[in-house]
Order: sequence, then structure tokens, then C-alpha cells
Amino acid sequence: MTFIESAILTIDPNVVADGTNMLWALMAIFLIFFMHAGFAMLESGQVRSKNVANQLTKNMLTWSIGVVVFFIVGMGVANNFGSLVAGGESSELTMFGAGEGSGWVMWLFSAVFAMTAATIVSGAVAGRARLRAYLTYTVLLAAVIYPVVAGMVWSGGDPPILTDIGFHDFAGGMVVHGMGGIAGLTAAYVLGARVDRYNDDGSVNVIPGHSMTFAVLGALILAFGWYGFNVGTAATVFAVDSGELVLGEYGFVGRVAMATTLGMAMGAVGAAAASLQISGKVDTLYVANGLLAGLVAVTGVADVVTPVGALALGLLAGLQLPLVFMVVENYLKIDDVCAVFPVHGSAGVLGIVLFPLWSVDGTAIGDSIVAGGVLSIEASAFGPQVIGVAVITVWTVLTTLGIWGGFKAIGQARVSEHHERDGLDISEHGVETYPEFGEPNIATDGGRQSEALHPDGGSDIDLVTAIVRPDTLSEVKEALADVGAPSLTVTNVSGRGSQPTKTGQWRGEEYVVDLHQKVKIECVVAEVPTTDVVAAISDAARTGEPGDGKIFVFPVADAIQIRTEKRGVDAV
Repeated sequence: MTFIESAILTIDPNVVADGTNMLWALMAIFLIFFMHAGFAMLESGQVRSKNVANQLTKNMLTWSIGVVVFFIVGMGVANNFGSLVAGGESSELTMFGAGEGSGWVMWLFSAVFAMTAATIVSGAVAGRARLRAYLTYTVLLAAVIYPVVAGMVWSGGDPPILTDIGFHDFAGGMVVHGMGGIAGLTAAYVLGARVDRYNDDGSVNVIPGHSMTFAVLGALILAFGWYGFNVGTAATVFAVDSGELVLGEYGFVGRVAMATTLGMAMGAVGAAAASLQISGKVDTLYVANGLLAGLVAVTGVADVVTPVGALALGLLAGLQLPLVFMVVENYLKIDDVCAVFPVHGSAGVLGIVLFPLWSVDGTAIGDSIVAGGVLSIEASAFGPQVIGVAVITVWTVLTTLGIWGGFKAIGQARVSEHHERDGLDISEHGVETYPEFGEPNIATDGGRQSEALHPDGGSDIDLVTAIVRPDTLSEVKEALADVGAPSLTVTNVSGRGSQPTKTGQWRGEEYVVDLHQKVKIECVVAEVPTTDVVAAISDAARTGEPGDGKIFVFPVADAIQIRTEKRGVDAV
């Protein structure tokens, strides 16, 4: 026997099991934490540029405040409430000194799930919620609302009360995402819609977000972190049986990874198909949100759903996304800014309730070549799933209505109309996310400075103002330099004239764009013939299409150079 073989045989298998299991759990925790970057980008991309800093701040403070509250209060509430209603033993009320070793690792594993539920709400109330009200709600969600739900399904009881009746939620399809989506919809209902979201006749005004790039990248970051969320929940890699190291509750990890991937993919496909059917176009944001909805649908059942079921649940979650959003927006008149209910709420409920149609424990129906059958029905599971969804929904709605209703009653739920129009970045934080985009917005491009001498022209001063296409700016500058034009002022502007209007699309809805982006060039002419300047601009800016712009010539009564106090032509 070699030295290495002898050393391996002397290793305590319990040490190997505990160390490996903690390492696996920590890797999953770090992936789930990174999902907050995805939430921050997804949500900030779907709000106006004037509210981006507010959304980013809410996401950072949701984690920072919520995880501390969950440490001090929330975990204890989850364990003890679960024990109280299921007849288990009581435990510590706080995590101080209560979680040495693997205990603190598993507390953190619970905490990242709780903080995911909390941050979902921020997307629904974006653009008008007071920061202090939102953070107070986050404290209460982390301390009581989420822990009670977790206590009924995962914590404290042996088994917890809803699990005891047969309710199954593997990684939080309902406990985390369904609850978060329902809480967000309820809070948005209490707050009311953003200013100008609905007209007096009830028709909808589309308010596009400021960055599709942010939104899509955020969705992809979330999808990456979701592997920690789902696959990481299979947290027991090794176990010790009769002194020997054996595989723990990890044998189904391949099924979980498979279901996560298929649900994600089919969610995007379903949302794309629904968007194409509704608007005739494949909406990018719907695809991104559908990808997430598909993930939500399989999250609670990824360990017990057949491959066909993972495909079906993902597809159904994507298909329902645009339809549910339209119902929320057009019929319920609830302004769910980031579509958190169709992405997390209804998709979570759908996956939890319908999974018995494709349960690995069900009776296979259909082609036996298809793993599990086309359908694999476990009829006895429908009742517990529906009961679990109903209990969690009622608890979430009542507590959220009470808290946000209280804020509203004392006038602390949302910012003033003036602050909302100015943007929450300024009113709540005193910052501008994009200060370089403030007025005046200077247009820049290449080009060269005029080196021509100013020929004698006359004693009159004219102001030549031209509104041209932005892409012709460089040619216009070159043309002005060629005729010896003096200095010019360039600004980015928007306006309308003879150029036809355009239509844009945001989450499948069209809106009219009648203010077109242009560049305004102002050139004061004294010694260069005005006709030469006008001709130079006209020739350089002409494309022959509507929207080339216009040129205006104004007489200038006087001009004063501030530095020297020269007047008239000498000042120019």
C-alpha cells in the first residue's frame, strides 16, 4: 500500500462530505448573489433615464438592509413559525451565535433566496415609490412576510405544514418568485400608475425604458445566476453511510440542470411566438422577459418534472407573458413597470399548479419513447399545489396591502407629481445618472477648424440657423470651412416638420415618434457673404429625402465681444 493510498484511507469521510457540501452551497450562494447585478440592469434598463440611479440604489439597499434584517430576525421567524404551525421544536430567534460552521452557510443560502423575493418588488413600483417606503417594506418582507412563507414550506417544521400536505416547491417557484411577483403587483396597485401612464378615457400611454441593452444583458446575467438558484438547491453532494462516502441528494442534479435549460429556452421561444402573433413583430424585451418566465415556471419543480414537462412549462410561461401583461395593463389598469407579475407571479403559479401533468411520479400517457410520456399525470398532486398557491397568495396580498395601504394613508407611499416628473434620481438622491446628457447637449463629430481668411463682405451681420440631419454634420462643417465661415455653435435638438412620423415598439406596444433627432447649427455671418454660407450648408446637408431640414436667416442688430467689448462686425 502506497503512502498516498494509506493517507486517503485515514481521511474522515464526514470531513470530506461536510467540506464538499459547504463548498457547493457557497458556490451556489455566490451565483445567486450575482443575480442582483442582473436585477439591477434589467430593471434600470426598463425605467426612464431620470430614474436609473433610484433603481440601482433600491437594488443595492434591498440586499444590504434585507440581509441584515434576515440575519437578526427573518431566519428565526421562518424556523419558529414553521415549528409553531407544524409541531416542531422551537429554535433561536436570531442567528447570533446560532449557526457555527455549516449552519451559517445554510443561513446565507436561505438569505439569498429571501433577498431575491424582496428585490422583485422594486421593479413593479419603479418610477414613483418613495425610497423610504420601499425600504421599510423591504425590512418587513425580510423580517416577517417571506419568513412566514418559507416557514410553511421549507423551514422549522418536520415536515413544514404545506409540505406535509404534499405541496412541492423545490427552489422557490412560488415561495420566492410567485410571492415576489404577487407582492409587486399588489404594491403597484396600491401606489397607482405613473403620471401620464393612462389618459382620462383609460387608454394607455407607452413609456419606454431608456436602455434595451441594459435590460437584455440583465436578463442574461439572471439566467446565468439561475443555475445557482436551481442546480445549487441540490446542495447535498456527499453523505456518509455506514462509514462510507456515498452520493447524497445529488442524483437528480442532472434533471434539474436539464429542466432549467429547457424551461429557459422555451420561455424565450414562447414569448417570441406570442409577440409575433399579437403585433406582427418579435419584441426583444418580451423575448428577454420570456426567457426569465420560463426559468420561473420550472424553478419549483425542476427536480420532479419530465423533459417534456420542462419544455411544456417553459413554452406556456413564455406564451402567457404578453397576454397577462396586457390584462394587467389594459383591464386591471395596474402599472407594473418591469412586468414582474407576468414574469415572476403568474409564471410561478403556472409552473407549480400544472407540473402534475408531467410529474416523474405520474402515470405516463403517450409515446413511451418520449421520456416520461407525452403526459405523465400525478392527479393527486393537483390539490396540494393549488392549496399551497392559494395560502401563499392570500398571505402575500393581505400583508402587502396593509403595509403599502398604510404608507398611502399617511401620504408616504409615493413621491410628489413634481418630483416624479423631474425624476427620482434628482428628487430622491440629488444625482443625474447621465449628467453629460443634460442641456445644452453638445453635438460632436470629426471635421476640421476653418483656416480660411475672412474676405471683405460688408457691414451687415446675419444669423444663419440650420436644422439638419445629425449624420450630415461632418459634411456641413467641412463645407463651412471651405467658404471661410467663422465660428459656429452646434447643439442636438429634436422637433417635427415635414418628415413623416415613425412608430416605435416597447414590450409589444407601438407608440408614435413625431419628434425627430436633429442638429441645430448657428452661424453668425459678418464678413463672409451670407449666400455662400447658406449654399454651403444646403449642398452639404441635402440627401433628397424628407427630413433634410431647413435654413433660416435672421438679421442681427448688434454683437458684443465680452472679452474686449468690441461691437458690430469687429466683435464677430
